[in-house]
Amino acid sequence: QAQLVESGGGLVQTGGSLRLSCAVADRDFSRYVMGWFRQAPGKEREFVAALSWSGITNSYADSVKERFTISRDVIGNMVYLRLQMNNLKPDDTAVYYCAADSRAGAVHGVETRYDYWGQGTQVTVSS
Repeated sequence: QAQLVESGGGLVQTGGSLRLSCAVADRDFSRYVMGWFRQAPGKEREFVAALSWSGITNSYADSVKERFTISRDVIGNMVYLRLQMNNLKPDDTAVYYCAADSRAGAVHGVETRYDYWGQGTQVTVSS
């Protein structure tokens, strides 16, 4: 089974930026809906952003609109899902997960419908 590997997390001050990447060595993922979720300490995992298989349609949680941008690159057999995060806030502190839905048509943020998940990368925003 293909593995999704996240990178790019770290510690940043309020107002700073980070770019997360999720790599998967399977070009089939370029035909899947892919997204980012996050889980803060003591909270349930929540939807952050998603991108359609075409790379044209996206969806964002209200809390990250105008600050986060989701995008995708396909290079050879590799698919890279990116999340550019600007103007970060302490409330953005969480483990960020990359996910893919191999069966979806339209972009969505329904966690239970995603069938591939990465291990997560920690993002910490200091105040």
